[in-house]
Amino acid sequence: MSKVMDRLGEAAVDPAAWPVIMNDICRAVGASAAILLQSDVRTPDVPRTQSIDEGTRQYFKEDWHLRDPRAAGFPRMMSGEIVTDHDVLTPEQIRSDPMYNEVLYPFGFKWFAGVGFWAESAAWALTLQRTGREGQFEASDKRLLARLAPRLTETATLATAVGRVALASMSNVLNQVGQPAMVLNRQGMVLSTNAAADAGFDDEIRISNRRLVVRDKNAATKLEQLFDLMRSTSDSAALPAAPVVIRRTAKPPVVLRVLPIDGAARTVFLGARAMLTLSNLLPPPAPDPGLIAQAFDLTPAESRLAALLTSGLSIDAAAELLRISRETARNHLKSVFSKTGAHRQSELINLVSQLT
Repeated sequence: MSKVMDRLGEAAVDPAAWPVIMNDICRAVGASAAILLQSDVRTPDVPRTQSIDEGTRQYFKEDWHLRDPRAAGFPRMMSGEIVTDHDVLTPEQIRSDPMYNEVLYPFGFKWFAGVGFWAESAAWALTLQRTGREGQFEASDKRLLARLAPRLTETATLATAVGRVALASMSNVLNQVGQPAMVLNRQGMVLSTNAAADAGFDDEIRISNRRLVVRDKNAATKLEQLFDLMRSTSDSAALPAAPVVIRRTAKPPVVLRVLPIDGAARTVFLGARAMLTLSNLLPPPAPDPGLIAQAFDLTPAESRLAALLTSGLSIDAAAELLRISRETARNHLKSVFSKTGAHRQSELINLVSQLT
């Protein structure tokens, strides 16, 4: 068991390591299967050994996670006790319980032991299953499993912290280039948003009660389908590749793209499942006149005019803002056309926009 506990640190930085480590725990205590379960929020994306994968799918598909009689033992697990079947159920209850008969016994599992641990303030348990041949968990098994609890808490708490740092790094990189982004958890709830996203929210696209809310009914339907998919699967490949277009009444449409969360950021204890990017949520940044002048060898006056035209102003409005006559503005524009090779104002705007 000591060697297994030493390996738990791997799972803090690599969530994919959990099934392998849990297999090692099973071998150390003579069990056939293991799964991690949260006390109050149970979803099918939890780490488990391959031996219980099919049973877990049935467990969640048929909503046994909402009526598992062993959940009554969670308070005792969180107080430090290793809980087994007979700690929460009588032999007669075990023999007649529907979940045992419909989920556990058909897959060969009969005996259970649960080790409680904390991931920050969230209560979790490592649950182990033995077959009838392997026998019940005895007092000696409980003493061995009790050694795991503090190490599991350390690992889960560290994994949560590492995951938050990884997510913050991803969001900050996008924020540096002005790309609005947000992170959703397995239930479709917003875990975090970057500053660029916060600056672009309005009555038509906003966060309400940790939910992304859009006024566009067609886009809202597609988003709800996305949230349903995230709640029902842990497969990143199942997330939709097609972008969602969110139409707005007085602003250009926003293009929402779904990016899967991978690596340390995908720790089950944090629950992050997808990053959403929102293109065109914010108006494009105003072109830098200095950059325009450098790129096309324009004078300061010419570059200021080109910047204003690219930001959407008419030549008359630009002339007024620059406090020059319309004729002077038109002369500057002719010179800009000559130096940039553009022939129309729309061509100039497209050309200059590529610099932003």
